[in-house]
Amino acid sequence: MIADGLVEEAKQLYPHRELNALNTLGYKELFSYFDGSISFEQAIINIKTNTRHYAKRQLTWFRKDKSIKWFLPSQLPEIIDYINSQTLSG
Repeated sequence: MIADGLVEEAKQLYPHRELNALNTLGYKELFSYFDGSISFEQAIINIKTNTRHYAKRQLTWFRKDKSIKWFLPSQLPEIIDYINSQTLSG
């Protein structure tokens, strides 16, 4: 995210940091850095930690839904077959 320009994007949005829509991964950590309450290095650590926590919560939520069919990226033929079977039956 950093290599793709997150810092520059966050700088542009910083004047609007009070908006709830900007209280999200990456922005809130960088806003704390811009405020001077944490170092840039700590902001990066926090982004990584919070991203892992968010991903874990997503996986937990998705695993509860038994209607979700999981595939590995290497299972392309199976994915295509599954999509085709759902299209034909749905």
